[in-house]
Amino acid sequence: MYFSSMIRNYIFVLLVITCYFASAQITCSPADRALYNIKIEALKELKAASLGDSIAKVGTSFLGIPYLEKTLEVGTTESLVINLRGLDCTTFVENVLAFTLVLKTPKKLFHDFTKNLETIRYRNGILDGYPSRLHYFTDWIRDNEKIGLVKDITTDLGGVMLEKPINFMGTHRDLYPYLKDDKNFKRIQQTEAELAKETLCYLPQNLIKAQEKKIKSGDIIALATAIKGLDVTHTGFAIRQPNGRIHLLHASSSGEVKISKVPLVDYLKNIKNNIGIIIARPLLISS
Repeated sequence: MYFSSMIRNYIFVLLVITCYFASAQITCSPADRALYNIKIEALKELKAASLGDSIAKVGTSFLGIPYLEKTLEVGTTESLVINLRGLDCTTFVENVLAFTLVLKTPKKLFHDFTKNLETIRYRNGILDGYPSRLHYFTDWIRDNEKIGLVKDITTDLGGVMLEKPINFMGTHRDLYPYLKDDKNFKRIQQTEAELAKETLCYLPQNLIKAQEKKIKSGDIIALATAIKGLDVTHTGFAIRQPNGRIHLLHASSSGEVKISKVPLVDYLKNIKNNIGIIIARPLLISS
């Protein structure tokens, strides 16, 4: 029995290593590869009236998946991390969009899924080290808007402009292990210098309820913050519930992927330093 167990453990480790080196920049496990097959099989017959409803349905297929902090901080060099067993708020959004994109393809291959994740997660869709990851969510929205995956509709809903330096990583270097590397740190500072040229637009808390009917299920909701140097503290999807109100479908730091018990407007009132939201509508034109 002991010898058999050792063999199984050895095979598991070998499979993980094989998965990693098969594409030099991808980190996944046999468990995650198997979960992809199970999930895509379950989703491939998904029927929905609109793209937003499709996204919401894909999102709810993750309900109950545990929250995992720092999901992408794996190893000593940046790789495309595939983890379907634990999600943080951003990787939840990314995985839902990546699966929704795959559903548009004829063969729905794992390779297509990983390519979608890279496109969504990294600047210009190319993994080029830690600084190429879209760490700031407003930067994430802008980059994905350029390629037609989303559209920032915050201004259309009456959003207001906010002049604010976004430089939290550069001013809190000690919180990010990868920034011990001077090259990574300098590139992040360069990114922050570019972000300083952009204006942040958000919909204040007191204006959200009046615009709630214009928010659709599947819209990406990013929580804008008053924290110095930071743009967004949390993200998820809008989902309209039977009560007619918009709630938040998200990977909650309180434990798992869930739907907020109260409408988004009320949920935000309990979030420290929250000043409102940024809304991005998925278009998924690119593939």
